[in-house]
Amino acid sequence: MSDICFMTATEMAERIRRRDLSAREVMEAHLAQIKRVNPVVNAIVTQVPEDEALALADAADAALARGEDVGPLHGLPIVHKDLEETRGLRTTFGSPIYRDYVPNHDTLLVERLKRAGALTIGKTNVPEFGAGSQTFNPIFGPTRNPYDTTKTCGGSSGGAAVALACGMIPIADGSDTGGSLRNPGNFNNVVGFRPSAGRVPTWPAAMGWSMLGVKGPMARTVADVALMLSAIAGPDPRSPISLPEPGSFFARPLERDFRGVRIAWCPDLGGLPVDPRVTAVLESQRQTFSDLGCVVEEATPDLSDADEIFHVLRALNFAVRHAEHLETHRDLIKDTVIWNTEEGLKLSALDVGRAEVKRTALYHRMRAFFEKYEFLICVVNQVPPFDVEQPYPTEINGVPMENYIAWMKSAYYITVTGHPAISVPCGFTPEGLPVGVQIVGRYHDDFGVLQLAHAFEQATQVWRRRPPLLEELA
Repeated sequence: MSDICFMTATEMAERIRRRDLSAREVMEAHLAQIKRVNPVVNAIVTQVPEDEALALADAADAALARGEDVGPLHGLPIVHKDLEETRGLRTTFGSPIYRDYVPNHDTLLVERLKRAGALTIGKTNVPEFGAGSQTFNPIFGPTRNPYDTTKTCGGSSGGAAVALACGMIPIADGSDTGGSLRNPGNFNNVVGFRPSAGRVPTWPAAMGWSMLGVKGPMARTVADVALMLSAIAGPDPRSPISLPEPGSFFARPLERDFRGVRIAWCPDLGGLPVDPRVTAVLESQRQTFSDLGCVVEEATPDLSDADEIFHVLRALNFAVRHAEHLETHRDLIKDTVIWNTEEGLKLSALDVGRAEVKRTALYHRMRAFFEKYEFLICVVNQVPPFDVEQPYPTEINGVPMENYIAWMKSAYYITVTGHPAISVPCGFTPEGLPVGVQIVGRYHDDFGVLQLAHAFEQATQVWRRRPPLLEELA
């Protein structure tokens, strides 16, 4: 069972296609792992009945037996983030308002995953409405970090990251506005990739032109992330910002010679407070990039105004999404969602316009920066996983955090630049808590980011360290 559950998704899919491993065997192993581990970590909050899951696997095996052409994810079980609407399967958004909501449609992301052969067996836990990088809500409670169950798993794709780390699924989907793919990847020793806006088209979407929030893949290895991206990337007319490259663009080999490639080393992004345990892990791996042949230089991009830009555009998004919820169900909404929505309702047209002007100027400063450097290396998060009972950090190194997402600046500063970014396992604190490294690439160079992340991963092998919880439950 352990051999199947911790097989890479790439190998698992290949072996299913060769029919030397059946989809039913894969499904049975993962259902058993969920039954064993999930009660402790609370990562998967809704499941399809076991007989239905096994029937999906049997149908996948039958399709292969008939000689049908199958997709790249054929036979792989998957659980979708509970912000992703799934036809006939409860979707709560982590909110009591939607406790019993069962959609009559799939989102485009779910459509593509199913078309690629992935088998939907449930939903993963999220913060209420995905707000904040700490996964807890009043319906299902908190999801716990398998490397230390007294700590948070991060968020908002926290349930997805924990399910991956514990071998309950081989691939997972997520979304990222302020770091919600990168942060839980970082906290759980898995890979979380924030692709370029439009790389994975979004539908339905009330704000189809927005480039702040994106959807993307999570997995235990970079190659598995690329495999999943090959199935979910590519244009769709329902998304006005979708990018033209087909998903097959990401099915190419990831190997690359990095000799002479210039990268900017800037762990704290120009002075953000960072817990010294996090800094120590990153510094311990700096030489790895040099060993890969990269020319590593200390350099800091000009990210001035990034904080203001993010807060204005995020607040605007909250106002659009939750103003009606505030009018009708204020008593059922957590305080941070209320605050962020009310901040949005205070905005003037000039506030929003100025933020867009400043974001354009930021884009051009980053464009000039990346003419000299091909990649930027920095922290994913400024702190390691914190107490699961703490809603969010209120200070770092004695520096007070001004709101519930201020501790996430190292992630959301990158968000507003529009550049693709990935969190890759980098090491562990003395307490055994995971720390990732954030690799940021040139505008729209998603494949280049995957290549460097893959090279780093292969050189370090940090991803192979499994949560101690699994041995305790054996």
